[in-house]
Amino acid sequence: MLVTGATGRVGRLVVDELIAAGVPVRALTRRSDGAARLPPKVDVVVGDLTVPESLDAALRGVGAVFLVWTAPPATAPAVVERLATYARRVVFLSAPHQTPHPFFQQPNPMAELYAGIERLMAAAGLASTVVRPGVFASNALFWWAPAIRGDSPVRWPYGAAETAPVDERDVAAVAARTLYQEGFAGGDFVLTGPESLSQAEQVSIIGDVLGRRVKFEELSPDQFRSEAEGWPRPAVDMLLAAWAATMGVPAFLTSTVFDILGAQPRSFRQWVADHATAFEA
Repeated sequence: MLVTGATGRVGRLVVDELIAAGVPVRALTRRSDGAARLPPKVDVVVGDLTVPESLDAALRGVGAVFLVWTAPPATAPAVVERLATYARRVVFLSAPHQTPHPFFQQPNPMAELYAGIERLMAAAGLASTVVRPGVFASNALFWWAPAIRGDSPVRWPYGAAETAPVDERDVAAVAARTLYQEGFAGGDFVLTGPESLSQAEQVSIIGDVLGRRVKFEELSPDQFRSEAEGWPRPAVDMLLAAWAATMGVPAFLTSTVFDILGAQPRSFRQWVADHATAFEA
């Protein structure tokens, strides 16, 4: 099995899941020093999605590929052509852009990219499985951990907007299972956490787990735009539109994690408990 994005937050966990299942793993990394971050059992090959011919060595002898797209769209047709040449099937980490819920129906450049790759795979005749996680629980690390570590309020918009954070470990476990077990070709799986929680509730849960109160301060959209320094403006606009659209609407929930793994998805509280040190000074 070839894992692309093998040092990322999902790909790295997919590698671990495959090793635990006794499946031979090859990992694609963009730099040779990526091997230092992977287990010694992994066959590490250097390649880059922006240079399609660099993938040939990684794809030879591979039965299935876990595809995480981490590049501009220009080389997607050539990459998919190579995947169709070498691999029997692909498990693609996409997004729930087809889900009829207002949170997922806002204009989103990444969703357009994913949809285009899915069309390319279908046109190439690839036996593909699409895994569509919703909001990651680990977003809390990028969004709120800096303020919480500094004992500052979390200043954020749309505190009442509800999402269903999914643990990246559950996403990786589903992706790995669909890679090494037969019967999932053609599957299209939306993954969510087990409960709908407002953003303010999620911040409160972090405080509960840490044993201290974490204050939530509501920002207006314009205030958030001015404070989101370093964020790509399309990402800011997409998130604001998604949160606004879901106000008063519970998050979309699926049973997919349980259906595939036979175990309940991890709760957001459990995810926080397992990552509590990341929120502490």
